[in-house]
Amino acid sequence: MLNKYPLWKYIMVVMVLAIGALYSAPNLYGEDPAIQVSGLRGAEINSLVLDSVVAKLDKAQIGFKKSELTTDRILIRLNNSDDQLKAKEAIGDSLGDSYVVALNLAPATPAWLDAIGATPLKLGLDLRGGVHFLMEVDMGEALNKSFTQMEQDFKADLRGEKIRYRTIKRDLAKEAVRIELRSEEDIEIAQDFLEKRYQGYTVFEDNNTNEFDLLVKMTADKIKEIRNYAVEQNITIIRNRVNELGVAEPLVQRQGQDRIVVQLPGVQDTARAKEILGATATLDFRLVDKNGDLSAALNGRVPPRSKLYKDSKVGPVLLEKKVALTGDHIIDATSSFDEYGMPQVNISLDSKGGSKMSAFTKDNVGNQMAVVFIEYKKTDKQDANGKFKLKKIEEVISVATIQGRLGRDFRITGSGSQAEAHNLALLLRAGALIAPIQIVEERTVGPSLGQENIDAGMNAVLLGFGLVLIFMLVYYKKFGLVANVALAANLVMIIGVMSMIPGATLTLPGIAGIVLTVGMAVDANVLIFERIREELKDNRSPQQAIHHGYESAFSTIADANITTFIAAVILFAVGTGPIKGFAITLAIGIATSMFTAIVGTRAIVNATWGGKRIDNLSI
Repeated sequence: MLNKYPLWKYIMVVMVLAIGALYSAPNLYGEDPAIQVSGLRGAEINSLVLDSVVAKLDKAQIGFKKSELTTDRILIRLNNSDDQLKAKEAIGDSLGDSYVVALNLAPATPAWLDAIGATPLKLGLDLRGGVHFLMEVDMGEALNKSFTQMEQDFKADLRGEKIRYRTIKRDLAKEAVRIELRSEEDIEIAQDFLEKRYQGYTVFEDNNTNEFDLLVKMTADKIKEIRNYAVEQNITIIRNRVNELGVAEPLVQRQGQDRIVVQLPGVQDTARAKEILGATATLDFRLVDKNGDLSAALNGRVPPRSKLYKDSKVGPVLLEKKVALTGDHIIDATSSFDEYGMPQVNISLDSKGGSKMSAFTKDNVGNQMAVVFIEYKKTDKQDANGKFKLKKIEEVISVATIQGRLGRDFRITGSGSQAEAHNLALLLRAGALIAPIQIVEERTVGPSLGQENIDAGMNAVLLGFGLVLIFMLVYYKKFGLVANVALAANLVMIIGVMSMIPGATLTLPGIAGIVLTVGMAVDANVLIFERIREELKDNRSPQQAIHHGYESAFSTIADANITTFIAAVILFAVGTGPIKGFAITLAIGIATSMFTAIVGTRAIVNATWGGKRIDNLSI
């Protein structure tokens, strides 16, 4: 019998639409204006902090819906935006510099929907408001670190091969590392060894001196690799730090060769957002100079191979200049307690870092090792290119004793309190920046502007949707009504699918993609309905016309949608923020419209007209 679906197909269509409606439902409940309190650099979030926040709100006579306490943040749900701003002002700086108090919007999703993972659609910066930063990576410092690492690696390798050398140091004029050897024979052996061991470097003899010198330079590909690695690694670490510090749905992505875009939706306080990003810094592990005279160093007589650190939680400390390990080798760090109930930090390294740490600590059991926290702050001085110069600030945040030969997994003790151990674990787990960064552009998008964008976008969607509904109903009559039902189902499914995808965020260009999808969604039905009309003109029966209309139009519909889908995939692959938002909405819209326009409308048509003796169609 023509135009009849088996029962399982009807059930499948109903289930798909029901799931789409279920996961789009949280968007009907909206969001509550909220105040979010998060800890900075390991500051503990507990009931005492919550009581302090509530006391401040009570004193200011600001009512609130609900307070929520989790392990990493406090969320206070307010009744309206005015109360939200008053609450932010009331709390103010009363919690000190260890906490971030930020504006937020908390989903008002019922518990039963939240239990099945149904969450509202995430809104981008242009719709929700927040803070936008454009950050630039200091590529000069990235190369400096690579040259420093080259010097240390060459020294260790040449000593291991028993190749005699006098000095190994960077030659700034030639942008290379100069190795001064003791004889012509040593030059040949060293050059052969280094060429085999180090790929991406050029090793050659310097004939412009009377010494036995080798120069080691990076190739252009190696420099490009270092630059790319610096940006990509910094992106990963900034994202980790922002996530660790409790900012919801951040956007961190590359822009150009050496810049990073950071967007923090829901955060309106630029100064506080800078504090969050200010936690991004580098870490070094260094040995305490046990042979150096700390008193003499404090009086200005610092040993040439040591460095005095006056900023330390344990007081002034004298460390060796040689860096044992940098934080970029750390892959995990957690805080816990040792067998005596004292806080400790458990660290896991990658394979290369484990090998370095093992070789470094095998002869230093019982010695003290320090963790140096390094950050770069922008000064008022500018360089020749007009960029603000950065000031390097170093602080020893931990000094602990090496209790045994360390490998990929080891622990650091002597952190003080559990909060300090948690802080140290956070910094280590989030990683160390390959190169310092500075903010070159910042701007704030207010919630009011975001709401204006939402209103304008929704008006565009509703206007386009309404005009299409009227046209289809007038031009195709009852079949137009079927297409309109499918169009409404398509919108629900788009919202549902985007709400289900963890990384999907709706932006203003995304709304443009939905508007475009509304127009494109009826294209398939227009093709089908016109084909049905042609079949009726050729004197086919209504049932045959419906059957041939859907069957004949399918290949044309598939070809058109597949080519558009490919274009959307390419836009998503090569585009940045706004373009990605448009592309993902368009791609999802194409997929859902194919289902609703072909399978969905066919199910309605089959259930209404299929298998019946009818003389004419309202089309």
